[in-house]
Amino acid sequence: MGCALSRRSAAQTASSQLFWTVETTSGKVQGIANSGVKEFKGIPYGAPAGGRNRYLPPRKPAPWTGVRECFGPGPMCPQTLASLASDYAMMIQWDLHTGGMSEDCLSLNVWTPGVNDGARRAVMVSFHGGGFATGSGNGPGYDGAQLARFGDVVVVTVNHRLASFGYLHLADLGAPPEFAQAGVAGMLDLVASLEWVRENIERFGGDPARVMIFGQSGGGAKTSTLLAMPAAKGLFHSAGVQSGSTIRSATRDRATRSAEALLAKLNISKSNIPDLQKLSWQQILEAQTSLGAAAGFTPVMDGAALPHHPFDPTAPPESATVPVIISTTLEDAALALTNFDLDEAGLKKMMTERYAARAEPMLALYRARYPNKSPYLIQAQIATDAGGRRNAILQAERKAALGKAPAYMYLWAYPSPGFGGKFGAVHGTDVSASFNNYRDGIGGTGSAAERTLWRSFASAWVSLARNADPNNPATPAWPPYDASRRATMIFDREVRVESDPRSEIRKFWADQPPAQG
Repeated sequence: MGCALSRRSAAQTASSQLFWTVETTSGKVQGIANSGVKEFKGIPYGAPAGGRNRYLPPRKPAPWTGVRECFGPGPMCPQTLASLASDYAMMIQWDLHTGGMSEDCLSLNVWTPGVNDGARRAVMVSFHGGGFATGSGNGPGYDGAQLARFGDVVVVTVNHRLASFGYLHLADLGAPPEFAQAGVAGMLDLVASLEWVRENIERFGGDPARVMIFGQSGGGAKTSTLLAMPAAKGLFHSAGVQSGSTIRSATRDRATRSAEALLAKLNISKSNIPDLQKLSWQQILEAQTSLGAAAGFTPVMDGAALPHHPFDPTAPPESATVPVIISTTLEDAALALTNFDLDEAGLKKMMTERYAARAEPMLALYRARYPNKSPYLIQAQIATDAGGRRNAILQAERKAALGKAPAYMYLWAYPSPGFGGKFGAVHGTDVSASFNNYRDGIGGTGSAAERTLWRSFASAWVSLARNADPNNPATPAWPPYDASRRATMIFDREVRVESDPRSEIRKFWADQPPAQG
């Protein structure tokens, strides 16, 4: 799994057209070329995170001699698998992460047009989705080859610790001091990956002074959180948050309750917390899974590594000078909805039960704007507008109010044709456009019109990484977001900018109490 260590000398491989060797701070790695793009997969940026390293901050990988063959991805963090019964999981290919599972999961993948060439290309570092609990940078949706080829950029995807392996807050349970940062270990992994980029990416043809971080869903939440971490300051220069705007992180009290629940499942007392390092990862994953959603494991606002909530009460000063793109998809929330046969009467009944007297005027707003949308998709829009979209708007408002660097907003409104088009513009269907992966069937079919849309999006993404500004010849002029005009790029069959799109719907939700959960 991951890079295999070979004793070949660099001289044996340096002149090859197919194989390319790069010296890293830990040793030499060998990748393989495909249509001009050099691929290096499974490069360790940290030591194995199990055993005596479990719940501790990441450590540097042990150096190696010889050449490490990096032709396949490294293991992903132990996690539950995608449900084979979920059409959505099948559509986004969430069951196809490769590399196996292991706590030796601190690795990354690099795609680059050139190595050791002094080209200093912009660098695009992707953090995968799956909340803080599942996924990996090895998934087919995160393949960086087409983006590197299209944009002449270096693309990096990252694996790191997840769920209770990365976010078990032990500091308030009397744990020994070495466990003080267990509740943010997964985020410290991401900082370590960016430090690796700073120290190594120039030899992979990248520019450490032009690094963009981005991610969708959980990747957007990780990006939101990194924007507020002092240790990450200066390691990136632009950012993209896709359907993952995070305003507040877990509090110490809530995180402590989750940790207590896991310790109880594992029959480990607070006086013997180091015994956690003696268990197998299978035991921990089994216990974590048995707790269900009642015990979530996410980054903890600990007052040190994460000194304050990411975007509450204001945008983070740590990243004040970093421009950020913030986004949602039109029917983001459809990922969790399976009542495809919902009819108009059922929609009205459901919304009346949930919103009482507000339901009728609310539904009238949606039907006036979307007379032909299915009740299922209207329901998905309502759930999105009530929760994730409000967070995205608030995040953009607070970033703009800081007045140091711009926020840009987009709405992905292009409906996925996958699975008969029943999901609409669902959560995650803009990921393939982020990587210019026009062939995958998640967001599109690879038609000429869709390739044009994908290129428009990827051009903006690359421009942000390269120039700290998404404006480019392939898209209309994209003004920064502010609370007056609310300029928003709409990625749909027609790419366009609208001022305060869906304004009557936004204003309706702005007057409602915050969503719970």
